[in-house]
Amino acid sequence: MGNLSALPGLAPVPTVPVPESARFKAACPDCRARFELAAGEFRLVVGATSRTTFYSFTCPECAAGVRKPAGERIVELLTDGGVRTLRLHTGS
Repeated sequence: MGNLSALPGLAPVPTVPVPESARFKAACPDCRARFELAAGEFRLVVGATSRTTFYSFTCPECAAGVRKPAGERIVELLTDGGVRTLRLHTGS
């Protein structure tokens, strides 16, 4: 398994093959459409706090960029499903 090079100061993120069958239900707060998206259509950002941990996607109906908070369970489900994850680290 390879590593994806990250920005300076961020730890490398292992690359993981995404299963084609990993799909997640989602909804757009702008147009209220409900749909399923493949894991590759999501981005997950895990920060040091709940305010900096979220997932995002583009609505296939209205093309709005959607960003929603991600609690521990959502992070686990998306990560297990192969969603690309960026882990933010604070310097200490």
